[in-house]
Amino acid sequence: MEADRAGPLRRPTREEIAAAVGRGLPDVIGPGLRVLFCGFNPGLYSAAVGEPFARRGSRFWPALHGAGFTDRQLRSGERDELLRQGLGITSLSNRATARAAELTSEELVAGVTGLAVKARRYRPRWVAILGVTAYRIAFAEPKAGLGPRPGRLGPARVWVLPNPSGLNAHFPLPALTAEFARLRRELDG
Repeated sequence: MEADRAGPLRRPTREEIAAAVGRGLPDVIGPGLRVLFCGFNPGLYSAAVGEPFARRGSRFWPALHGAGFTDRQLRSGERDELLRQGLGITSLSNRATARAAELTSEELVAGVTGLAVKARRYRPRWVAILGVTAYRIAFAEPKAGLGPRPGRLGPARVWVLPNPSGLNAHFPLPALTAEFARLRRELDG
């Protein structure tokens, strides 16, 4: 399934979504990124489509634009445009699940090693972990909060953002966008 600039990605069938269990996604990554956004893992819908944050209604894209990272609201599948804007996407685990809670702590902890390798290779200014719960487990910081974190991944500084999943009721879109904007202001400052 390919992205079409004139419209959204094709909706996968229920069968395609069910078949996506355990499937991974290619990273949207390149050298010299301003921010490499790192989620927990791909959801089944995204894995079926082959693009991150592919579900219609994903809050990642409006939060990214509303925070001022992009000059227009991008859609899943606009990999080249995302990279042109100095932004990338990866995940701690590349195993698609219906819910992030299906991941083991061991998978999240192991994902930090791979993320550090990517950060050293591609040298983003910031790695933004999308979800404080995943960060707390993966980085063994049980009391960590949102915002900048001590330490680095390779040359990259680390920032924790709320999980953009619609299941994250603690952060409606305006609050999510405000948190994304804090990172964007740090980039500009």
